[in-house]
Amino acid sequence: MGSKKRAKKTKHGRIGVIATPATIQSGVYYEAIKKVNPGVQIFSKACPLFVNLAEEGWWDNEIARMVAEEYLKELKQAQIDTLVLGCTHYPLLADTIRKVMGDDVVLVSSAEELAVALKETLRKENLESRNETATYRYYTSDSVEKFKKLGKMILGQEIANIERVDLENY
Repeated sequence: MGSKKRAKKTKHGRIGVIATPATIQSGVYYEAIKKVNPGVQIFSKACPLFVNLAEEGWWDNEIARMVAEEYLKELKQAQIDTLVLGCTHYPLLADTIRKVMGDDVVLVSSAEELAVALKETLRKENLESRNETATYRYYTSDSVEKFKKLGKMILGQEIANIERVDLENY
């Protein structure tokens, strides 16, 4: 998890975490960071509208900036030096978040850090695919059509092989 690596590298021991309300309430990032570096101060903030902004493609506009200013003002006042983006949608708003927080705050994408850790694990366990081509399958707990639209905005191409899953079954 990205929070673990950054807990070791924080300059001043002041880490912010933004995520959905459920993730913040779960305390998962708080616990993971404290396990690695018990001396850091952690400031958490739920930012539910960031998901909607990301899904609308409003990543770097005036509305996104105004919402970010409101959500992030407490973290700015706390003078954090590292901000964990604890939701897969939030890196889409990274430019806006960076403008609000300033260049001195390091943004950490937990999704990106997880992907790097997974790649390292697959390599270490000799489980990397040897195929030159890949087959992609996408799973969403939301509308397939909505996912297609967002996927095209992010990847710049049409996506297929999308299946809706019911999270209550997991």
